Amino acid sequence: MKFERRHAWLLIGVALWNFFIWATFAKNLAAAHSAGEDRATGYWVAHCVLIVVNVVLGVVLGRLGLKALRAAR
Repeated sequence: MKFERRHAWLLIGVALWNFFIWATFAKNLAAAHSAGEDRATGYWVAHCVLIVVNVVLGVVLGRLGLKALRAAR
């Protein structure tokens, strides 16, 4: 499969959006935890796992986008 520049930029854009959204969510989650919000441990674990998985997906998409951008030159 051959990626064009527009595909590469789309992947990079999705990766950046992913980082922004999940960084904001992580900040809000940390603020809620430090404020003493009373939730079950599973809530905190599940959301932390979601953050980690989605940041890893962002890294993968970003690397694919950069690789496709370099290949399209």
